[in-house]
Amino acid sequence: MELARIGEIPGDGVNRPCLSPGDRTARRMLIAWANEIGAEISIDVAANLFVRRAGTDPDAAPVLTGSHMDSQPEGGRFDGIYGVIAGLEALAALHDAGIVTRRAIEVVAWTNEEGGRYAPGCMGSMSWSGYAPPTTWDDVRDADGIRYADALAEHLRLEADLPRRPLGGVPHAYLEAHIEQGPLLEAAGLDIGVVTGIQGSRWFSVTLSGASAHAGTAPVGMRRDAVQDMLRAVSALNELMHDPADILRFTVARIDVTPNTSNSVAGRVRFTIDCRHPDGAVLRAKGDAIRATVEAAVKTCDVLVEEHFDAAPVAFHPLVVETVAAAALADGASAMGLPSGAFHDAQFVVPLAPTGMVFVPSRDGISHNPAEYSSPEQLAAGTRVLVRSLVALAG
Repeated sequence: MELARIGEIPGDGVNRPCLSPGDRTARRMLIAWANEIGAEISIDVAANLFVRRAGTDPDAAPVLTGSHMDSQPEGGRFDGIYGVIAGLEALAALHDAGIVTRRAIEVVAWTNEEGGRYAPGCMGSMSWSGYAPPTTWDDVRDADGIRYADALAEHLRLEADLPRRPLGGVPHAYLEAHIEQGPLLEAAGLDIGVVTGIQGSRWFSVTLSGASAHAGTAPVGMRRDAVQDMLRAVSALNELMHDPADILRFTVARIDVTPNTSNSVAGRVRFTIDCRHPDGAVLRAKGDAIRATVEAAVKTCDVLVEEHFDAAPVAFHPLVVETVAAAALADGASAMGLPSGAFHDAQFVVPLAPTGMVFVPSRDGISHNPAEYSSPEQLAAGTRVLVRSLVALAG
């Protein structure tokens, strides 16, 4: 709740963009708490922040846990930050109890998971894992025109007092605690979600270029109206993405219209597409059909379709999944296995190490919204399962 005051907005929400002054203030608060238990602090060139509690074997690969500290522009108090604070609480509990593990345990706060300021999300974990070079997104700009490379450089300059570590690594295992962001646990009346994997995601942008004209004088039949072509394109995409089983997730969420005045025909429209499915073959087929579907639907505009993000579905490692299930049982928590509909940084750790996640219930399944809520009891139960799992994995 202290962190939720950094970037607070009406309705108990949070707006804390990555690489912003608020982000840095939150990170300093986390570091201060970590210093109280003598943890080691470091950052890498992607600004991923690590808090390390050493183990007895300095040569053993560490166990990694964590999540992210940035939020959506109208986000809630728990998405991402819960996993970071749960990890820190795990280290503090081990410290207070005098428990020593063979492997070090590290808590990581990944940079820009949300993609709210700079798209796509998960830039920090993608850089760390080798999924893409850190320079991949240098020229991506936020709403104010600030380049990602410049924001990152300024952030690293302001954290130059923190020890620097190499980018990347191969942990023994990775475990991320998170609110479910869905309704399944609450509907089932259960305490813990043992996450089995993450569905795949593909993100696109579509730009329709027509011609602006006067709304009162330009004959409708002669217009190159980008908004009308957008409506045709989205209608066609809805047909393409229709799924009677309601498993596929298709979203048009951001629309930019130029000149965006009430008495002008729109000359240009850019809209985003978010497509997700747990079956890689379905995701590939639907995503690959987007360009042709849009081109066939529009009547007057030029079409540009660009793909910005492509993450295949992943299955989590049985070692971590079974460890979490055993921890929930040992703690007396009711649990179920379930996949994650949202993508997370964990998705990009999968190729490097056994990976898993712990979910706790979300009230009404709401997330990316100020109304997002998980109770203190639910958060504590998830943290107990997390610490039991980390101890088991770290020896």
